Amino acid sequence: MAETATRRSPMAHVHARFAAATRSCGGALRLAELPYLTQVNVRLDPKGPAADAVRLELGLPLPLEPNTATRGGGLAALWLGPDEWLVVGPPTARDTLASRLSEAIGDEHASVVDVSAQRTTLLVAGRLATDLLAHGCSLDLHPRSFGAGRCAQTTLARAQVVLVPRDETKPGFWVLVRSSFAGYLAEWLLDAASEYVGEHSAPRT
Repeated sequence: MAETATRRSPMAHVHARFAAATRSCGGALRLAELPYLTQVNVRLDPKGPAADAVRLELGLPLPLEPNTATRGGGLAALWLGPDEWLVVGPPTARDTLASRLSEAIGDEHASVVDVSAQRTTLLVAGRLATDLLAHGCSLDLHPRSFGAGRCAQTTLARAQVVLVPRDETKPGFWVLVRSSFAGYLAEWLLDAASEYVGEHSAPRT
């Protein structure tokens, strides 16, 4: 009798420690994994008919300005290069998103690849999220420089990540990291978060 493999996220072993760190920081910092998000890599000519087909299928345009992102309908399109994007959606889209895009593009010259298994996504949220990430990232993460609608391929604690600010009403970031580096980055975040144990939710003066 065939056995059914149990799906396990790259950070399943630290979920309880993330929750404990979040409680210890008094609501000022939240760490969590957002496992199994759908991630589809798209490469095409942004001025060609394939780009129009993708826009119509997604219901949002592919961003053309470097290091920007567009959102809509539960999806996010992240700029990775002049002809490359990462489309991120909920886990429920994994079985359909890539095939929908491929069908919409048809015979036009383009590449659509489901890369959901390559990365997992961390949520680093709360009013201290920027302070925490600044310990290991050289980008200026202030909302004036790196707010909603932005994204960046960068390094966090020497691990390559894609960093995406959340919207204005939800302070914090998505951190997309290769599955092979997920455990390392989780340990780094937990260690860095220990500095904020006992913090209260009220803003600093």
